[in-house]
Amino acid sequence: MKSLLKNFALVVLTLFLIAGIFSFSNVAKTKPEVVGISRLVAEINNESVKKVEIAGDTVTVHLKDEKAHELTVKKEINQSFSELMSNLGVDQTKLQKIEIQIKDQSGFKYWAAVTIPYLIPFLLLIMLIFFMSKQVQGANSKAMMFGQSTARQVKPDDQNKKTFKNVAGAKEAKEELYEIVDFLRDPKKFADVGAKIPKGVLLMGAPGTGKTLLAKAVAGEANVPFFHMSGSEFVEMFVGVGASRVRDLFQKAKKAAPAIVFIDEIDAVGRKRGSGLGGSHDEREQTLNQILVEMDGFEPNIGVIVVAATNRPDVLDPALLRPGRFDRRVVIDLPDINDREEILKVHAVGKPIVADASLRKVAERTPGFSGADLDNLLNESAIAVVRDGRKEILEIDILKSIEKVILGPEKRGRVMSDKEKEMTAYHEGGHALVGHFLEHSDPVRKVSIIGRGMAGGYTLSMPATDTHYRTLAKFKDDIAMMLGGFVAERMIYGNEMLTTGPSSDLKKATSSVTAMVMQYGMSDKLGPRQYADNEGLIFLAEEIHSKKNYSEKTAELIDAEINAILEEGKARAAQVLTEHRAELDELVKVLLAKETVEQEEFNEIMGIVIKKADDAGPGVEVMD
Repeated sequence: MKSLLKNFALVVLTLFLIAGIFSFSNVAKTKPEVVGISRLVAEINNESVKKVEIAGDTVTVHLKDEKAHELTVKKEINQSFSELMSNLGVDQTKLQKIEIQIKDQSGFKYWAAVTIPYLIPFLLLIMLIFFMSKQVQGANSKAMMFGQSTARQVKPDDQNKKTFKNVAGAKEAKEELYEIVDFLRDPKKFADVGAKIPKGVLLMGAPGTGKTLLAKAVAGEANVPFFHMSGSEFVEMFVGVGASRVRDLFQKAKKAAPAIVFIDEIDAVGRKRGSGLGGSHDEREQTLNQILVEMDGFEPNIGVIVVAATNRPDVLDPALLRPGRFDRRVVIDLPDINDREEILKVHAVGKPIVADASLRKVAERTPGFSGADLDNLLNESAIAVVRDGRKEILEIDILKSIEKVILGPEKRGRVMSDKEKEMTAYHEGGHALVGHFLEHSDPVRKVSIIGRGMAGGYTLSMPATDTHYRTLAKFKDDIAMMLGGFVAERMIYGNEMLTTGPSSDLKKATSSVTAMVMQYGMSDKLGPRQYADNEGLIFLAEEIHSKKNYSEKTAELIDAEINAILEEGKARAAQVLTEHRAELDELVKVLLAKETVEQEEFNEIMGIVIKKADDAGPGVEVMD
């Protein structure tokens, strides 16, 4: 409707412009005075007429007085001027003194003046009909294209194409994908030994680990067309549209073969069938069925490789994962310290980072960060530099941005009473002391009572090296550290003065202990068994996150074991804080004075002489 109104306004404006041009071209310098024939006769008899122009039934009279207006007289078309003057008794001698000029009316202006007033309505009507029919054709074409895929195609000659040089880290994943590139570059050498080209590659990994970037890099290395489409783009409210788009996508890919079809977030359409949501005619299941047929149907997809990405491989349908459809599964892990350093170097290109800034130190402080997190980290540091009016990014800017990415911006404007500051200092000091003096906890990097995000203060602890497993001893030390703030508040102020501050810590500790007991088999009383089926079906009133697969008696044992581990952690935290009360008071005094204590100063307060040896954990621990 908006487009139609726009076209209508354009047509009207154009016609007005045309009419204006003609009107201005016909405007004379002085407007003629329209008079009767008797006035003309009187002027001729007075010998004041210089020239007479006759055009059809219009007589234009030019007077000898140049200041006077021209006169216009209308006469009958079939009657000549001389005959008219003779009938009116005009003296022929006076008439002969006047220059008489007869104008031909067969020119463009004449015919334009005659026809335009009649043509304008017809032209307006014709143009309206044309634009309306064009709108209808556009709607019909859109309706006909409703079932076509909306895949974006990246052609081999694209200047912005990605290669493996643009992908830092993920060495094992790139090695696995190099074979796919070889298949696309030279399929004959594989066919000579009877090897078949893989039909599908499933990229699995946490969000932000570079699955889409790797898929684009494969297409760039192989120099083949790349069709990119999200799983959610297949699904529409009309049944059959998704399946039609799948067929259209594979037809386009076959025409451009060899080519890569990349389906991002395939779990949007590839979830397990038979979950009870929508029955067998569910649009999502129809789309999945068509994908299964296209990947392993009657017609082989010669030269077309399907690359899909997901961070939820556990929910995919088994038929989608079997060999012959997705022959290869490539797991992309979170980057280790060396990979993080490489990723930081890639994202540092184009940013004015000072030469003495150590990206290795930044990599050490960012365990558990994905490639997207590291990109965001450097971007936040660049924004902070612009905000400060500087031109170069310092190492301290990047380190400060780590805390901003994890917790949020500082809340220096928050007004806290002296009592609240002291309580926050004891709370964070409790976390820091317990984490410092327990053997398997991560080193404390920073303690602050400046609020960030939802936290009133925070204790930042990070492992010295990357590890992939957590031991039972580390779990217990971490739980004691989580409860350190709660225990410190209770020890200093008593039960009556407990605050809501430890709520987040209690939630983390309970979640961690629950996982130990119910998932990791770290309970002697309950044994090596999982007590929840997280892959259960979702149907109506069933629990969404887990399906209960144990009795009520076992539930009581689980509760008792969880409480026992939490009580043990609380007792260990209380023991550490009691033994090191002097260090706690000293740390609180420094926090109240400076608000933030870095790792070196913290170690001095703790009286460290020999560097503490510890077991590293899998990521950053933040206690608020």
